[in-house]
Amino acid sequence: QVQLVESGGGLVEAGGSLRLSCAASGNIGRINVMGWYRRAPGKQRELVASITGSGITNYADSVKGRFTISIDNAKNTVALQMNSLKLEDTAVYYCNADLTIDYYSRNYWGQGTQVTVSS
Repeated sequence: QVQLVESGGGLVEAGGSLRLSCAASGNIGRINVMGWYRRAPGKQRELVASITGSGITNYADSVKGRFTISIDNAKNTVALQMNSLKLEDTAVYYCNADLTIDYYSRNYWGQGTQVTVSS
């Protein structure tokens, strides 16, 4: 079984920074893509940023220039550095992993971590 454990959420003032981390454990196989999604109150879950196992990144327009995603393949960990946080960044952030295990593609979600940005 694969587990994704997130950490680093919390309360921060607007303009501040937070760093989220997601550690994957278990039979990881090969990392295809890992990413961060978020769900704000009353809104649908949306992609924030993703990164392939080879380091190709993708960002939502709303976070470009403020957030940076990185991956440590040796530790099976993905991090999201969030700078210049805005009120609208308040959401539950979820880690996602798309893996190839025994030739099959598998998708996993973390339990979510709350990020609250205050004025």
